[in-house]
Amino acid sequence: MDYTSSHSSSRHRHHKHHTNGGIGCQQGGCLTCSDYNGCLSCKPRFFMHLERNGMKQIGVCMTSCPPGFYDIRSPERNTCTKCRSECDSCFNKNFCTRCRPGYYLHLGKCLETCPDGLMPSDLQRECVNRCPEGCETCVNTGLCTRCRPGLYQLQGRCHHVCPEDYEPNDKLMECTPQVHCEVGEWSEWSPCSRSGRTCGFRRGQETRTRLVLQYPSPFGRPCPEISDIKECLVKRKKCEGRGKNERKDRRNRNNRRDKSSQEVLRDRKRERDKNPAERNNSDNRNKTEHRRRRDQHSETVQPEDSVLGHHD
Repeated sequence: MDYTSSHSSSRHRHHKHHTNGGIGCQQGGCLTCSDYNGCLSCKPRFFMHLERNGMKQIGVCMTSCPPGFYDIRSPERNTCTKCRSECDSCFNKNFCTRCRPGYYLHLGKCLETCPDGLMPSDLQRECVNRCPEGCETCVNTGLCTRCRPGLYQLQGRCHHVCPEDYEPNDKLMECTPQVHCEVGEWSEWSPCSRSGRTCGFRRGQETRTRLVLQYPSPFGRPCPEISDIKECLVKRKKCEGRGKNERKDRRNRNNRRDKSSQEVLRDRKRERDKNPAERNNSDNRNKTEHRRRRDQHSETVQPEDSVLGHHD
């Protein structure tokens, strides 16, 4: 019979046997026992299990067998039998339910290497199917740790196209949650204005704005308009100091225009001085223009004299 170690010890052997109720049978489940060997037989539905302490075996009656043992029932006695050495737990001698480290369970057997088409799982201590489609490395069939090139990982799976509400991250090669734009409340409407002024007009514009609280990710919903404009009407009023400023602006414009005309005349004069032929042509053109204007003036004055003579 197989056994396990026990920390209980006895310095003296006692070969005296006891029936139920004896001094050595105080442990529950014992039917007969020995002061030296413990339980020798068990009550019905209990399993005899031997624990070893040095060179001595101690019988213990248990309701179920401990890990690493399986139970055998018979009309004579129920016993606990040790599993195979590579089994951590078993159903019977030929069927393991969990393997010891370094072995992998497959069809009730504990194997050092898995059959073709399967891969070992150190976490489960089992031979499992190969990684899911598109997966390069995985913990088991349902948890991928790295996808093949061009695929995006999400929750242990590999995707050609990310699911809804997710977007591809080409840097991490993962599907990350989409981030949508969020904006705050509208501000109050600004005073009615036109070209930066708030007076001297009847029709103008009012504006309002709102802040962006969360900018979107590349594939998230974009931000709506953050500024708004509407037409407005105001009672026309004069701007204080506006007439004085307008006269000053008019003088400045006239001065600039006069200065520009003088510069043009100076430039023309310099060109004529450089080219005598051009100067002569310019003088002739000026004389011709002067005669033409004089003749036009004479023609205009002559009919008026005629009309005056008729009335006289």
